[in-house]
Amino acid sequence: MASPAKKPADWFVSKKEMTKAALKLSFQMNRQYTLSKDQYTATMHDNFMALSLAIRDRIVERWIKTQQGYHKKNVRRVYYLSMEFLIGRLMGNNMYNLGIEKHVTDALDDLGLDLETVREEEMDAGLGNGGLGRLAACFLDSMASLGIPAHGYGIRYDYGIFNQKIKDGFQVELPDEWLRSGNPWEFARPENAVKVHFYGKTQAEQGAKGLTRHLWADTQDVLAIPYDFPVPGYKNDVVNTLRLWSARGTEEFDFDYFKSGDYEQAVYKKILSENISKVLYPSDDISQGKELRLKQEYFFTAASMSDILRRFKSENPDLNDLASKIVIQLNDTHPTLAIVELMRLLLDEHGFEWQTAWEMTQKVFAYTNHTLMPEALECWGIDLFEKLLPRHTAIIYDINAHFLKSVALRYPGDNDRLRRMSIIEEGSPKKIRMAYLAIVGSSFVNGVSKLHSDLLKEKLFKDFYELYPEKFNNKTNGITQRRWLLKANPRLSSLLMEKLGEAWVMDLTKLEKLNSLKNTKAFRERWMTIKKQNKESLVRYIHSSMDIKLDPESIFDVQIKRIHEYKRQILFAFYIISQYLRLKHAPQEFIHPRTFMIGGKAAPSYHTAKLTIKFVNSIAQIINRDKSVNDKIKLVFLENYRVSLAEKIFPASDLSEQISTAGTEASGTGNMKFMMNGALTIGTLDGANIEMAGVVGQENIFIFGLKAHEVEALKHKGYHPQSYIEKNPVLKEIFKLMHSGFFSPHDIKLFSPLVQSLSHHDPYLVCADFESYCQAQDEVSRLYLDRDEWTKKSIINVAQSGYFSSDRTIREYAKELWNIPVNQ
Repeated sequence: MASPAKKPADWFVSKKEMTKAALKLSFQMNRQYTLSKDQYTATMHDNFMALSLAIRDRIVERWIKTQQGYHKKNVRRVYYLSMEFLIGRLMGNNMYNLGIEKHVTDALDDLGLDLETVREEEMDAGLGNGGLGRLAACFLDSMASLGIPAHGYGIRYDYGIFNQKIKDGFQVELPDEWLRSGNPWEFARPENAVKVHFYGKTQAEQGAKGLTRHLWADTQDVLAIPYDFPVPGYKNDVVNTLRLWSARGTEEFDFDYFKSGDYEQAVYKKILSENISKVLYPSDDISQGKELRLKQEYFFTAASMSDILRRFKSENPDLNDLASKIVIQLNDTHPTLAIVELMRLLLDEHGFEWQTAWEMTQKVFAYTNHTLMPEALECWGIDLFEKLLPRHTAIIYDINAHFLKSVALRYPGDNDRLRRMSIIEEGSPKKIRMAYLAIVGSSFVNGVSKLHSDLLKEKLFKDFYELYPEKFNNKTNGITQRRWLLKANPRLSSLLMEKLGEAWVMDLTKLEKLNSLKNTKAFRERWMTIKKQNKESLVRYIHSSMDIKLDPESIFDVQIKRIHEYKRQILFAFYIISQYLRLKHAPQEFIHPRTFMIGGKAAPSYHTAKLTIKFVNSIAQIINRDKSVNDKIKLVFLENYRVSLAEKIFPASDLSEQISTAGTEASGTGNMKFMMNGALTIGTLDGANIEMAGVVGQENIFIFGLKAHEVEALKHKGYHPQSYIEKNPVLKEIFKLMHSGFFSPHDIKLFSPLVQSLSHHDPYLVCADFESYCQAQDEVSRLYLDRDEWTKKSIINVAQSGYFSSDRTIREYAKELWNIPVNQ
């Protein structure tokens, strides 16, 4: 007998209700009618797509209602502009924020499917390089969860951060084809496409009221096609939007070339146009790469500014009200061109006079600086800039002229100050200092940790702070606990729910109640059991993916982050070698087994960073093959570090390596993720480590090394790394081994560049901090022998992690910079 037909309403209900039955029906309907598959023909990826669409169905209605509400109430909105959004996988995050994870699990169980297996089919959206892009993703989550009307804007790169393979110990970069199998979380919005102009020339003409306006003519144009990603808040029915732009040619092909049979030339312009959104961070060590990078920055800021004004004008007839309805947060210097683009739109397309347009622009923008590294403070050569963006070059010259007039009035006769502060850096070639433009064109400038903000005011932007002290403030970074604790560490989250209830998910300071439980033996034992289970899960993953067996009873000592000299993976590597030598020369002094893990990607053109990866893998090869030591220490380089892998690593880690040279790391957010998952930190007083030490207590963190002012004093006096090498026998032996080719027997000189740099220059003071670091590491080993005491400190770290929630950070932005109320 045929089964009865379902009522027409069932299909609609299955897209809305949050029950197990509705989710199960929605999954089946999507698999059958959207994908044209059944339980016999569906691949696991089909199951992932069907489930994603079922979850997405439950987001869409809330998304539409949220956006309708913003429009009807004509609310003040924040627009968050970032070149990077490292959003990773979205299925789990969306399930948790909707509150349907258990129902989904049960629905799949009924269908004979395992949720974790299905989730593994999702590709990481690696649209960022590291902390900057992951911070942007965390901020979007917090803004939605706090009910803040917000829109993110970025680029929909066809290829995100490269996939990393390790071959013979070297990093090999492969394309990250994250869109290869389709992306269920995005919606194309071609009706909101924006035409973006490049090159050409400008022509002045007399406009209304005697104002001169400039026409930008003979341009080469590219279409920016928007793709919208819903960003659901945590169980509050708020869904904000992340809009990413994809480049398309304005014409599919040149018909004249096509008719003549030159098919490649017929589509040449289309291909050239679409290169703009092809890849995250094109190599900029060649002129074409620099030009493409500048094109990317203008492409997404121009499209975003056009879209922001379109939204504004749909609700507000008078552009003079712009600053009362919008605020635009620039996530580092990359989106700074948005300031100039808004000036162009106001001057040339809307007929504003210069001073009015400039005052409006300054009120609208706020700028977050993310770095103290000079190379990250973008400067663009005038010749390239003027060729690509002639009108914007003229506007920047005007902005600079007005700005320098105000400086000259404040500091008469101080020509050196004018030279230092000019947005245009004189020289050959002349350059545009984008960070200076961002400061001058914004109402607020913030650093991302207390030390970082202080150093911005005292060192990097000292002249600007003296001129605009009211602009500068600090907003210490944070991370979303919904991704990095609730989702990433379900075992620990379950314990927290049992003991504290659910309130901590939206108010992480509630975790402070754990302090009253740390002295309870039964609670500590459960805590230790959870950590061991998390470690065993990671052990299984590494064994299945890398065929390496690890000891879960050892200390999991982890450094995962972008590979860069200032982050000092080399210092960690030197300590690992020192433990190898200790086991060889004085095994009785070795304290406790360790598993060392290092993960991260080096920029493809950053040769020292790539050589560091090879060095780490060479050390691993020696240690892991030496049976006399490999039951005590092992070293694993975690290939292709990404968000989904990070979610496996943080819950399993015992020790967090945050060992950058003091005064170089702006904040760090990996340190917060480790802390929130119960790892203890070994680190310098750098970035947010300082605030971590303050909230957790000096006795619950392992601090070593020179402080920022001591680093500066040592460099000023004259730093000679060779003297530190000579004084420390272990360090001396490490350099001797490197020089002799011990770590590279087939190429004795392979690591000579590292030896030369570290022994003669050592710009990040590895040798100066080595002894202090080793002493702190011995403290770590001795404490770990007392597992009870270690567990107490682990509990304290989690209990005190509330300050490092991105919810706290966003509340501060909303109240102190954006003037936007928070619903939660």
